[in-house]
Amino acid sequence: MKSGVIEEIERYVNLDRESLLERGVEALLKERKRNMMLEMHEILFRYHVETSADLEEKIKSGDVVEHPAWEDLITLQNLEDAISKLDEYLRNLQQTA
Repeated sequence: MKSGVIEEIERYVNLDRESLLERGVEALLKERKRNMMLEMHEILFRYHVETSADLEEKIKSGDVVEHPAWEDLITLQNLEDAISKLDEYLRNLQQTA
């Protein structure tokens, strides 16, 4: 990105470069978290459960068919881990602000 464009944006939004960068990173992380949470909620809704542990229990008890539920469970667990990491980044950003 050209420096002139960044400088123009800095003036337009009345922020210094560091604040602009911090807010941009924060917005990106929040957007990714929102998208991951939407994906999680779609899976949870599909199986009428509230957590990945609930889905795992339904799979083990035979209340849902194993395939593709196991793959969805893995996806849910990966999303939970990724959201935790994003939350950690967001907390760190807020502490340094």
